[in-house]
Amino acid sequence: MKLDMHCHTKEGSPDCKFELLENIDLLKQKGFQGMLITDHDSYKAYRYYKKLPVKPKDFIVLKGIEYDTVDAGHMLIIMPTGVKLPILELRGLPVLLLIEIVHHYGGIIGPAHPCGEKFLSIRSTLRDKIAGNIYRKFDFVEGYNACEDADSNMRAMRLAKEYNLPCFGGSDSHKPDGAGFGYTILLENITSETELINYIRAGKSTMVGGTHYEHTTKARLGKVNKLLVYSFWLYNRACALFRRKARNLELMENHIIESIRANRRARAKYISIGRDCE
Repeated sequence: MKLDMHCHTKEGSPDCKFELLENIDLLKQKGFQGMLITDHDSYKAYRYYKKLPVKPKDFIVLKGIEYDTVDAGHMLIIMPTGVKLPILELRGLPVLLLIEIVHHYGGIIGPAHPCGEKFLSIRSTLRDKIAGNIYRKFDFVEGYNACEDADSNMRAMRLAKEYNLPCFGGSDSHKPDGAGFGYTILLENITSETELINYIRAGKSTMVGGTHYEHTTKARLGKVNKLLVYSFWLYNRACALFRRKARNLELMENHIIESIRANRRARAKYISIGRDCE
């Protein structure tokens, strides 16, 4: 089964230039059987898709998200079918807390383009430098991103191999001419987010690859792109602060922090008992 595991839409990402249905048509023309919607901090496109009276035939649309952490760049997240977490649409959580929330509710998480742009990718952040073992907490790595160069993708795949993590591949397309440039092949057909999560957790194989997309904004701007990168950092920090009150309220109302702390205590007790038995 061939999927594009990193897709943006005009409905959910303000920097995307084409709509979900156009993306689906282009992917079907290129022989894809499905896609993972990974809009920035938004499930708007998936909600739009669910309300469509007639769905595209012979094509699976899965709900994912590309989350902007405050300290480790972008993360791709897939939650089980039917699980709705409004906190994931409120950018700015630290990555360690984000990982715990995602796992607590049965989801999987991995770094997007981990060796890419400064502030957008975990290998270029302070978090990576002070917490190398964080990779053991991830469920996968985006090993192929069509908007990244060969060196960036090669280093991402080496990272996945080092920590024995499966790779995802995707186009990261924001324009029609970039749709389907990256792919992930699964050895079984899946029909839902839960099935995909189970597939990954079972350690089953993924194959990734594609063609480098040369017309990215980064390539077009050249050296001026550095200004854009630092501007994004400021924007991300400002938005994270703006959403802080809403995040805290969401965490409290859904008792997320209390549940995670209870799980930590239970794990610590279990480990302690195991040591006593030894």
